[in-house]
Amino acid sequence: MISEFALIERYFTRPASSADLGVGDDCALLSVSPGHQLAVSTDMLVSGRHFFADVDPHRLGHKALAVNLSDLAAMGAKPRWFTLSLALPAIEEPWLAAFADGMFDLAREFGVELVGGDTTSGPLNICVQIMGEVPTGQALLRSGARPEDDVWISGTLGDAALALDGLQGKISLAGEGFAFVRDRLERPLPKVNLGLALRGLAHAAIDVSDGLLADLGHILTRSCVGAALDWESVPLSNAMRSVEDLSVVRRCALSGGDDYELCFTAPACVRPHIDALRDTLGVALARIGVITAACDLQVRDVRGEPIEIERHGYDHFA
Repeated sequence: MISEFALIERYFTRPASSADLGVGDDCALLSVSPGHQLAVSTDMLVSGRHFFADVDPHRLGHKALAVNLSDLAAMGAKPRWFTLSLALPAIEEPWLAAFADGMFDLAREFGVELVGGDTTSGPLNICVQIMGEVPTGQALLRSGARPEDDVWISGTLGDAALALDGLQGKISLAGEGFAFVRDRLERPLPKVNLGLALRGLAHAAIDVSDGLLADLGHILTRSCVGAALDWESVPLSNAMRSVEDLSVVRRCALSGGDDYELCFTAPACVRPHIDALRDTLGVALARIGVITAACDLQVRDVRGEPIEIERHGYDHFA
């Protein structure tokens, strides 16, 4: 069996050309570009809570970094560096090789470099801290939404929650539809380029990790506003539309987590600019509602009647 330090050297040491000092010392040394602020976030993935113990390790490596990149996307920050802390129940080199490949494949795609971390023995636990840069004063915040802003969402909603239902045997899914939603759960694609493009257009933004209503609710709370959403405008995949139980569809799309799409608000005057991003970035964007002055959140059906939602989103301690 290899040692802890040999493990780090073999699987997680890569040249970090953008760092003054990367993996191999007590600390990394980093220089932020002039005129920029450092954006920092961290996410922890725990076996049995955030992923199944038998999940493909390449996909797990991808997701561990992707969920952190999504936080930078929500702030309009450019990814630069990340650290990785791993608790491992045992050293299984084929697992580590696949996990590292999944993580570094995504890291190369977005130009983000691993600059440090830690390993220890214990129940499988993955903690990534990510760092990015944003021009001073241009970060997208949760607190900037204003009455009469449009509410936008990227991609489609509820696919990851639907996949989880299928994996847990709560609903019968098969074929291409199941493969599609499972991919959405296990290999989310962070909308980094969209976040960068929204600087100067959007007033507020957040990534959808715990459910649309829960995460939009954070924007509303921080901005002291409300929102009225149109259920018919909520974007759904073909796999989701094939589900006959409307209550399942609404629960997954409005309250399901792990989508990692961007929800943002922007003034009506920039609609043409946001519409143009569909083509320039190749990303689906849907306008699903409006910010209101009243501090509440409503979802309305095709008749304009409010839809009752039992649960707004995921809570680790609920």
